[in-house]
Amino acid sequence: MSGDGLDDQSWDGLVVIASGTSWDDTWLSEKHLAIHLSRLMPVLFVDPPMSMLTPLRKPGLRREGGGPRLRRLAPGLARLTPVTLPGISRPGLREAGEWATRRAIAHAVARLGARPRAFVVASLDDVFGACPADLRILYGTDDWTAGAGILRISESWLRRREARQLELADVVVAVSDVIANRWEAPGRPVEVIGNGCDTELFAAVDTAEAATDVVLPEPIAGFVGHLSDRIDLAMLEAVADAGASLLVVGPRQLTFDLERVGALFARPNVQWVGPQPFERLPSYLRRISVGLTPYADSAFNRASHPLKTLEYLAAGRPAVVSDLPASRVIPDGLVRIAADPAAFGELTVEALEAPPDPEAAARRTAYARTQSWAERANDFAALITANSGSPG
Repeated sequence: MSGDGLDDQSWDGLVVIASGTSWDDTWLSEKHLAIHLSRLMPVLFVDPPMSMLTPLRKPGLRREGGGPRLRRLAPGLARLTPVTLPGISRPGLREAGEWATRRAIAHAVARLGARPRAFVVASLDDVFGACPADLRILYGTDDWTAGAGILRISESWLRRREARQLELADVVVAVSDVIANRWEAPGRPVEVIGNGCDTELFAAVDTAEAATDVVLPEPIAGFVGHLSDRIDLAMLEAVADAGASLLVVGPRQLTFDLERVGALFARPNVQWVGPQPFERLPSYLRRISVGLTPYADSAFNRASHPLKTLEYLAAGRPAVVSDLPASRVIPDGLVRIAADPAAFGELTVEALEAPPDPEAAARRTAYARTQSWAERANDFAALITANSGSPG
């Protein structure tokens, strides 16, 4: 595979990260971790298997269909996109997709010429056996069984898969105490390594060029993220009901309450700018005075560790957040916690009307720096070193 840049370096000490989401989708835990961990040790990021028809439905992925499936993205960082038959979410074909993924990983690792020092799997996909590895790590980015309804997969099937993954893993990592408490068992401790934030990117918000497509009057309350079943739409409606300017940045799940979402976006004090490149988010946060994390109170969300709250804090912005366990671990005074939609709207207005407080902003950014993805990568590297020894 000449010209792919893979021969420009040694891949000794390789860490394979089998992600639950594609590199090209919204930036989530696995992508952030891969980028920052690759600065400490070589990383192969593995996408979930992609149907050969996917590039036809998603124009942004068309380049993946004809390009190399294994390629170097940066020094110390490679990406693999397994390609399989359509319909892999259906029973029977799912196993075929996992077989194709295992086979692709085995070939990629052989191409890189390095035995993986660690194999990190961030899903319930059956891929641990793809290749020998010194250490197998299950990385619980979400409570997958609690998300059965969102994923539209049988909860009993998910629980069987979850038990199997826990049995196969040498080390188990969870992003929240809620997941860790459920997974812990005699002889199987669970390490908690929460989500992080890109502090370097978001620390530059106040010097970023302000997004010119935002037409709302300031001050603006903003939600940056995926508008989906995870979101308590009533909380955003409460902000709009209070007359505040509400900016929504990010993709929209088309099956999520079409009528209510459409009505919300039609209000004169609400603007949706659609999905934006991750690198452009500082330009939108520059226009936002208060960040919003309106998660619904569900078992799935109670086990989550929202990235967006940390990103607001890294930008120095006050944040209004749902009353979830992840909100309670943030030091007092850094976020406003709302138990219901009415309180969410009231606290948002309160935050918008509060005078600028440079000292409070400095406390937010200082806390966010302790939660950076660079720190999370250091935590993972220390975990790998402690359990697999020094690179050979």
